[in-house]
Amino acid sequence: MEQKLTKKQYLALASLLFGLFFGAGNLIFPIHLGQISGSNWFPAAIGFLLSSIILPLMSILALSMTRSNSMYDLARPVGKNFASFFLILTHASLGLLVASPRTATVTYSIGVEPFVPKNLSHVGLFIFSLIFFIAAYCLSFNQDKLTKYVGKILNPLFIILLALIFIIAFLINGDLNGLTLFTDNHQNSSSLVNGFLEGYNTMDALAGLGFGVTIIAALDKFGITNTKERSKSVAKVSFLSMGFESIIYILLIALGAASLKFLSVSDNGGTAFSQIMKHYTGLAGTSILAALTLLACLTTAIGLITSLAQDLGHRFPKLGYHFFLTATTIGAFLIANFGLDQIILYSTPILLFLYPLAIAIIILGLLKPFIGNNTIIHKITVYLTMIPAILDLIHNLPPVLANISIFKAINNAANVIPLYDIGLDFIPFTLFGLILGFIIQKSITSKTN
Repeated sequence: MEQKLTKKQYLALASLLFGLFFGAGNLIFPIHLGQISGSNWFPAAIGFLLSSIILPLMSILALSMTRSNSMYDLARPVGKNFASFFLILTHASLGLLVASPRTATVTYSIGVEPFVPKNLSHVGLFIFSLIFFIAAYCLSFNQDKLTKYVGKILNPLFIILLALIFIIAFLINGDLNGLTLFTDNHQNSSSLVNGFLEGYNTMDALAGLGFGVTIIAALDKFGITNTKERSKSVAKVSFLSMGFESIIYILLIALGAASLKFLSVSDNGGTAFSQIMKHYTGLAGTSILAALTLLACLTTAIGLITSLAQDLGHRFPKLGYHFFLTATTIGAFLIANFGLDQIILYSTPILLFLYPLAIAIIILGLLKPFIGNNTIIHKITVYLTMIPAILDLIHNLPPVLANISIFKAINNAANVIPLYDIGLDFIPFTLFGLILGFIIQKSITSKTN
């Protein structure tokens, strides 16, 4: 008889998935979005949930529905070369180049740097990031212990501290009073789009493709090996985790909007959160925020380096899990020491290139009951989507690269593309690719018959 998860195991895995997803970026970006949206915080929250909750949920469901063991399997109908390219580039951005280094630098900039003399800031970052990644490596070394470390210990501590902040802000101080949900329709629509694009920064749609393999590995440890039962379990765990995360996002965005009663708009969410905590709890708030950020970032770092090591270890078994775990941890540590500003500066174009491709692959995975692994539909959709993805990358290059004449010319020419100016130009390309793929496939089938 096929084994099924107990309620306790479902909760443990949902807690694990939440802990893997919810890093410091998931704390600071909603806060900042709430501040810049002000009275339009609710439509901004809807847009944010679309890209930071619905897309990640769709990515995990796509893995589950296609019964894929990794994002390589999901992208495989496009072609082996593309699947390998997408797997390596996505994991490189998550576990090596952007997300993992960012977990250490955000923790340092929020919780440690305020106490370090400016002339020792770089030395402080080096020492802190070294300790941080040693801890992440040790907690990730034994895959069998991930559910215990993240799902049963670190994540519950994080939730307790976060709940304390919400109780102080909303129940004791009543700062939700007076917040409106809507203003005029024009600002509502622009706030929704802004919220959607801001959700990219969490990187959760990409992380969902990576963390799916971690949850699948955890299910194997629980004895869930039947592909159909495993797919159901992944879907249930994802709904539990992402549903809870969506509630927290709404509260964080509302907290950012409510903070405008006593703060001006901050430069970033990290600064805003520090000021909010100082307002509510004084100096003690700095310690609470430091602990909150450390727990959020450590659990996410564990998830990022683990999912990369599991996925690439499965793809390249001769090297194995521990080789990729070691290499990724060392690489993330080295990149973290370039500093948070540099990581954010160069991460934006990478994200805006990867996200359209990820969305196209996720949609194709969800459509599998109708299109199967049809290579024509997959290739036409993904390769057409790659056009705006490349253009968005060029459009968001750092100034030192954006001023190169060829990039300036491409950027000026691309302004005629619908939705290019707001970063959603991939939508018509992806839809056209799907329709064109269906038409070509149907034409080929008709000729064959």
